[in-house]
Amino acid sequence: MKKFIPLFVVTLAVVLFFNGKKYDELVSSRLHSSVAICLEGQSCGQATAMNVATTGGARSAESIYTSGCAACHDAGIAGAPMMGNKSQWEARQAKGYEMLVNNAYNGINGMPAKGLCADCTKEEIGIAVQYMLDTI
Repeated sequence: MKKFIPLFVVTLAVVLFFNGKKYDELVSSRLHSSVAICLEGQSCGQATAMNVATTGGARSAESIYTSGCAACHDAGIAGAPMMGNKSQWEARQAKGYEMLVNNAYNGINGMPAKGLCADCTKEEIGIAVQYMLDTI
């Protein structure tokens, strides 16, 4: 047993030495970003927040639903009301559109915030909610 301890230590040292360099490079590459951060009062140059927001183009209600909401709402996963199922949506619809949008954006019960659309804005979540309400 004592013969294996030096072998184990040497093996561990070699693994850490060679993997450490790769790990540091991976971390460094992830930290380097082409995104510029502008603080209030500083000039941001050409890439203003408005330009960045509009370059992605508007998404349709169907594409927002398909890219995030459909994963749960098509099958009723985790208690999600199924698309087009009037009886499942009645109690929720009674809460009002604004409450549904807020719940979808912030998360409620088994639904995570923004559903599965991490890059959706609150307006896009509202479009998707309205799209689902229009099917009942």
